Amino acid sequence: MSIPTDPFILLGFVNMKLRDEFINLDELCLSLDISRQKLEDDLAAAGFTYDTTHNKFW
Repeated sequence: MSIPTDPFILLGFVNMKLRDEFINLDELCLSLDISRQKLEDDLAAAGFTYDTTHNKFW
């Protein structure tokens, strides 16, 4: 599956998946066969970080 490249669309996509389908970021990345580090780096470049307590990017 291809994920969005625009950081704001990616943010919405990832947070929706985390909210609706996955208990944590590792499960999402495993299911989509994507690198957690790259995903976090891409979203960090736009100013977002993953919050494990809320299971979402802010």
